[in-house]
Amino acid sequence: MMSSVDGKILSANWKDEELTNTFAGYFEKYHVTFTSQAWMCGRITMERDFSGGVQPELQPAPHPIPREPFIGDPNATSFAVAVDAHGKLGWDSNQTHGDHIIEVLTEQVSDEYLHYLQRKRISYLFAGQSEVDFTSVLEQLAALFPIQTLMLEGGGHLNGSLLNAGLIDELSLLVLPLADGTPKSPTTFEVSEYLPKGPATRLYLTKVEQLDNDVIWLKYRFERS
Repeated sequence: MMSSVDGKILSANWKDEELTNTFAGYFEKYHVTFTSQAWMCGRITMERDFSGGVQPELQPAPHPIPREPFIGDPNATSFAVAVDAHGKLGWDSNQTHGDHIIEVLTEQVSDEYLHYLQRKRISYLFAGQSEVDFTSVLEQLAALFPIQTLMLEGGGHLNGSLLNAGLIDELSLLVLPLADGTPKSPTTFEVSEYLPKGPATRLYLTKVEQLDNDVIWLKYRFERS
């Protein structure tokens, strides 16, 4: 993740395109230093940064579709996981940035949307009736796909849900020399109001590195090794 010194992660609020692009370059540079087979984002992040706001082309399903996993590309080896509980994302293809798309859905998604994903050969799995169970998500990703390590890339509510469920092993955070101050703007971790909030999570510092342009790279483990 990448945030201002006050934890804000929405770069649109920073109002300086050149500076934002400079910091985004740091994110991409250090992003590729991690070994993972998949990365995961929430629907809003996917729609803003990866799907281009494409709307799904829905058609009536030819028959009822069972709520069971669908593998769109059995030969894929790298994956982009989109948490899309209500089935709203549209895509131009079954890949983004060269990674095969896996949609995480709930069972309330319509047959028309499942038919759309099948036509696109986009993989999907179900992780709950109406709310996403992230323990189930990780178990299914490991069982159905060649995924051993998952990189979580926001937004804040997705990060907060996995934090609250105790499912994060490590935090890598680029702290940018910006003080944002935007009220009600998302931060690195946001636990939704409908979730029972656990106690604050203790982290253990494993790395501090000062980069160019006054950026600090912090790494933490969530448990002592």
